[in-house]
Amino acid sequence: MAGRIRDEDITLVRERTSIADIISESVTLKSAGGGNLKGLCPFHDEKTPSFTVAPARNVYFCHGCGKGGDAITFLMEAEHLSFVESVERLAARAGIQLRYIEAGPAPVRQQSGQRQRLIAAHAAAAEFYAGQLAGPEARPAREFLARRGFDRAAAQRYGCGFAPDAWDELTRHLRQQGYTAQELITAGLARQARSGSLIDRFRRRLLWPIRDLGGDVIGFGARKLFDDDDGPKYLNTPETPIYKKSHVLYGIDQAKREIARQGRAVIVEGYTDVMACHLAGVPTAVATCGTAFGADHIGVLRRLLMDTDGIAGEIIFTFDGDAAGQKAALRAFEEDQRFVGRTFIAVSPDNMDPCDLRLAKGDLAVRDLVARREPLVDFALRQVLRRFDLDTVDGRVEAMRRAAPLVAKLKDRDKRPEYVRKLAGDLGMEIEPVQRAVLAAGAAPPPRTAGGRSASAPSAPPRPATEPDDPQVLVEREALKLGLQVPVLAGPMFDTLGPEVYQHPVHAGVRAAMATAGGAAVAVTGAVWIEQVRDACPDLAARALVSELAVEPPHVDREPDPHYVSVTLARLQWGAVTARIRELKSKVQRINPVANKDEYLSLAGELFSLEQQARALRERAVGGL
Repeated sequence: MAGRIRDEDITLVRERTSIADIISESVTLKSAGGGNLKGLCPFHDEKTPSFTVAPARNVYFCHGCGKGGDAITFLMEAEHLSFVESVERLAARAGIQLRYIEAGPAPVRQQSGQRQRLIAAHAAAAEFYAGQLAGPEARPAREFLARRGFDRAAAQRYGCGFAPDAWDELTRHLRQQGYTAQELITAGLARQARSGSLIDRFRRRLLWPIRDLGGDVIGFGARKLFDDDDGPKYLNTPETPIYKKSHVLYGIDQAKREIARQGRAVIVEGYTDVMACHLAGVPTAVATCGTAFGADHIGVLRRLLMDTDGIAGEIIFTFDGDAAGQKAALRAFEEDQRFVGRTFIAVSPDNMDPCDLRLAKGDLAVRDLVARREPLVDFALRQVLRRFDLDTVDGRVEAMRRAAPLVAKLKDRDKRPEYVRKLAGDLGMEIEPVQRAVLAAGAAPPPRTAGGRSASAPSAPPRPATEPDDPQVLVEREALKLGLQVPVLAGPMFDTLGPEVYQHPVHAGVRAAMATAGGAAVAVTGAVWIEQVRDACPDLAARALVSELAVEPPHVDREPDPHYVSVTLARLQWGAVTARIRELKSKVQRINPVANKDEYLSLAGELFSLEQQARALRERAVGGL
């Protein structure tokens, strides 16, 4: 993408979007009085509705799990989209043309609405290819699917299609729908022949549409069917403005909800493996598209798994047992260190991939394959040791040297002593030399990040010397900074937390001034917004604080994003709720429950509700400033 979306356009999207309409598509909402709506929370299991939608303020909040935000945030949480993807989805729904601000030293401006055009072209192409699959020419494609165990219903579920034996049939079809030659080339759907004419990229192949997290078709994977086709076995869409193979995971659109719900993702190698896993009862399977599993794929899965210091999911790799599969598994172990969660490997005893396994032994065998997973480090160690003759001294010593770095890399330090003992046992050696080898392998300094900090142990952001040490004061300052510096990100959720949440009187004054200036939800980042807030301040102290906070960097080693805003506001609200809890507990202790039964029960009920809310906010605030 060429850059970020203009703040004015994000504000317009918020104004033109009815949060009740968006949420009611997946949640049954009923009147809760006062103009609010209530329903069962889509983000956690509950029997009593605690999920509240306030259409007047265009926000939602769950008192059970603590999640809240606006329509953009809801799509991010429910559909596992990025902030930009959510805005683009809502803009398309509202008929708003988004404008982008260039980013980087030499940006190339993406044409306004280009993404929507390319997405629409792919949707039309997917429909065209799916229609071709039913024709007589596509019989080899249907037979291929049948041999792999997939019937017509499965083909329709995954949108399988067929590219006909014609040079420009798709191109002519899309040109008739109004797409330009340049749009088809940019989309990767067509290419220029040597003669200069436009021809289809895919011919005489079985096709799978590749979708992004939001379900939009962004590319295709094509499988060779005929012996006289001299092209590669699999041919994928080239890199385009909407298709980046290092970020794409096939099947993610169908697997995302189960990945998030189960806290588990299964990585397989091919399109048919994904289909086979899903149909066999392993709905969390995804596959890379024409490239090795890498850092960007990890980023996508971490977002779904909420893979943080507080929450750890499972990644299960399935590889063939051949040499290539073993090499891929060892490469996966290197990438494994980017995950907080546990990483496993599942290898079929007969070296069959999930699709072949389903054909040979049925759905249960595929589920058993995943259930029999083993920790990836165990597999990696075994693959290293098998390369050496452990019956000789030289073989054992060299195996120890090669295996020690794997143990030293384990991110869970508590497991290292156990693996030292295991490795010593496997080698037939005493524990002491193995322990020394592991310590030596781990003695090298950890890699440094771009900011110069240790990648394995990030330090807390420095505090300006003038800041008080009170954690609540720090959080209040941080929240005000976000409201002043990135009002478009802070948005309606910032506005729902009024001055009463701020315990420091000057902070409360600045927050009141921001409300007087119109609120963050309608503000646009920049000097005009800062001046509006300054002008609305009640005194010089508040005006001075606005000037200070407008330029003070947030306490985060990157640009503030929606997650950081959410965490900060949760910490802010948690501080206010816990203060109210302390106040209520003090009152309850002073009341005679017999003489003042009604008042006692009323305060006790409010206290219970607030403690439940505090727990939810605390969970949201894990890993904060």
